[in-house]
Amino acid sequence: MKKYIKIGIALLFIGAAFNSCEGALDINESEVNFTTDLVNPDLLLAGAIQAPRGQFEVTTSELGSILMNQWAGDINNVTGGFQDEFRLNITQNFYTSIWQNLYRGMGTYQAIIDSEGDAYNNHKAIARILKSYYFQYIIDLYGDAPYSQALQGGDTLTPAYDDAQTVYRALVEDINLALATFANSGDYLPVGTEDTVFQGDLNGWAQVANTLKLRILLRQSEMGGETATYLATEFATLDNNFVTTDAVLNPGYVLETNRMSPFWANYGFDIEDNATFDHDFIVPSEYFEKFLKGDNQTDANNTPGALPGTGKNDTRLDRFFDASTGVPGNGVTGVVQGATNTTAPTDLSEPGPGLLRSFDQDSYIFTASESFFLQAEAIERGYMSGNAQAMFEAGITASFNLLGNPGDAAAYILDSQTANRIGWTGSANKIEAIMTQKWIALSGFNAIESFIDYNRTGFPNVPLSVIAEKPSRPVRLLYPASEFSTNSGNVPSQQTSDAFSDKIFWDVN
Repeated sequence: MKKYIKIGIALLFIGAAFNSCEGALDINESEVNFTTDLVNPDLLLAGAIQAPRGQFEVTTSELGSILMNQWAGDINNVTGGFQDEFRLNITQNFYTSIWQNLYRGMGTYQAIIDSEGDAYNNHKAIARILKSYYFQYIIDLYGDAPYSQALQGGDTLTPAYDDAQTVYRALVEDINLALATFANSGDYLPVGTEDTVFQGDLNGWAQVANTLKLRILLRQSEMGGETATYLATEFATLDNNFVTTDAVLNPGYVLETNRMSPFWANYGFDIEDNATFDHDFIVPSEYFEKFLKGDNQTDANNTPGALPGTGKNDTRLDRFFDASTGVPGNGVTGVVQGATNTTAPTDLSEPGPGLLRSFDQDSYIFTASESFFLQAEAIERGYMSGNAQAMFEAGITASFNLLGNPGDAAAYILDSQTANRIGWTGSANKIEAIMTQKWIALSGFNAIESFIDYNRTGFPNVPLSVIAEKPSRPVRLLYPASEFSTNSGNVPSQQTSDAFSDKIFWDVN
């Protein structure tokens, strides 16, 4: 892992209305430590929404970008960066902050859910959705995990581990309960400005809930038997009211230390306009660079899939990264993951304007692009009716829109139409095409999805780093060492090799 420390963010909110934004930006690394008989759910919601975001959109997504060969480190200026990731040295100390801070960040959701009475049921429904959102990643990355006894504060210090598939079913039940609550939302207190995502528009949260349910169901789409029956039942009742515009979180980021957008604060500039460490450290991998230029469309098995013609064909590259030479287009320069400073190009690109906008830029709960690709997959697999190609192309268009070059989407879709792995008509395996375009679109936004998709589907099959010490990517992360010291009676026994052999329940390939 990188040889420096990132500050985990756990946020508390005490305040309402106008003060909600300011309160939600205050950083406090302690666990949530209050009782809901003293603080009502409406006063907790803004902080609860924000709590896991810094960890998730920085460290968790970054891990996905590294494992899926999109990002690399500036080897010319930093020695030893990403060595554990490149070597696939997965241990009980590998990215432990994901487990620790996601659990810590979800504490307020349970406090809201457990609050007495029905008056705040709309707030509870939002908390159920967000709890399900983050718990899915706990399961997807670690497998069995504390759930039924988790998030109880001092009441249960050594929670039992629940079966991963059982937790998945519980997440869907919570989502269904939230949607049922929204159907009767007028019976409860309204949600207002404490909602820093939709400002009280519960239809927006219903769209997030439906899209999240779709993602949870599709994770299991490779499974058969009883699960296939379960999926058919749940898909039959799934409301096709999905995310169509980016679902963003912004509590009112300001140009102050610890109060800027987490992504900007980590990868952009400080309050004095000095580049952060990661701004100078994060560079494109050569594979990602050449893939988007159309110069290297082969997968890890050397299966070709090049765009017709030569030169750069995907202008999203210029939005993901700045041109290292000052020349647009082919000026973006990456480095082979695991290369040494004697073989790396001397001038490497840094994060570009599609990722870095401003100190107050939004955080993304769901991008429209991810939602469209999920729908394309569900239609292609026969779980939903509709036009899979139309959804696929809508996902590409939404990706261009998000990165800030919407005018280029139509030409790219036309030019890539017959290309294997990235165009619809040219790809024999439509699921591979969906996963590959999703891999591009979520880079820098939610790249851990592509790592999970790879374990689930085998696509996109991008190369490992040149110094990888294992023949394949991990299928899971290992429980952190802290679990074996504080919850040893419950944490499942693990060997280091389990990271590459003990698959998550939905990984049946």
